Order: sequence, then C-alpha cells, then structure tokens
Amino acid sequence: MYTKDTKDTSNCYGKCEVAWPPLLQTDKPTAGDGVDASLLGTTQRKDGTSQVTYNGMPLYYYFKDHAAGDVTGQAVGSVWYVLSPDGKIVQ
Repeated sequence: MYTKDTKDTSNCYGKCEVAWPPLLQTDKPTAGDGVDASLLGTTQRKDGTSQVTYNGMPLYYYFKDHAAGDVTGQAVGSVWYVLSPDGKIVQ
C-alpha cells in the first residue's frame, strides 16, 4: 500500500504507476489463503479501471518483484508497505 493514498482513492499515477502498477480486476476479487474476504474491495481509478483494495487501501505490484512472495518494495521511500492479513500496515 502507498501511504499517500487515502481510503478507496489511489494517488499513484504517471511515473508512479510505472514502478508500482495497480492491481486491477475486472470481476469481484476473490480471497486466497490467509486473506480476509470481508476486507477485499475495489475502487475506480481516474482512467475508469477497477483497482483492488484491501481494508480500503488500493493495492499495487512492484516492478522489481518477479516471483510470488517477493517484497523488495517493502518500505521503499518510507511510503510503500505490505499489508498484513488483518489489513494493517507492516512496517
């Protein structure tokens, strides 16, 4: 999650979204193991696409992460963090 976002609102566009592509969804997102389905949702981006949220916070990929479980973006710039299964920032 990006600390410059607010609940259900992404503030990552332009160069930001090149390095941090949004997690987009065309259907209702589904929860995997360890994910609280009640915290999953979506928000509409400026371009009309639907971005997945968790506990209201828009979710992203990091361009340097290549395999499942990679978290090299953790704490980048002191504004990018992983969310825990309960939807809280992991610092």
